[in-house]
Amino acid sequence: MSVNIKPLADRVLVEAAPAEEKTAFGIIIPDTAKEKPQKGIVVAVGPGKKDEPTLVKVGDSVLYGKYAGTEITVDGKEYLIMRESDIYAIV
Repeated sequence: MSVNIKPLADRVLVEAAPAEEKTAFGIIIPDTAKEKPQKGIVVAVGPGKKDEPTLVKVGDSVLYGKYAGTEITVDGKEYLIMRESDIYAIV
């Protein structure tokens, strides 16, 4: 999971989990109805702000807001880059 991006300050690079393909009852969800995932894996972490080191680390599974971060594509893979404060929890 190595990527050549080094986030600055309190920014974090997250690989979003794939969107749900089926409901709990086995109904297949079409692409147009899929919701944006709110869970992902931390791929890279910035050094933090002065007197505020980052709490998340590479490999952490995190929950974040539905519209958090900026989508970027690197080598054909999609990632989100967001502030650490946009992350709600480590799971």
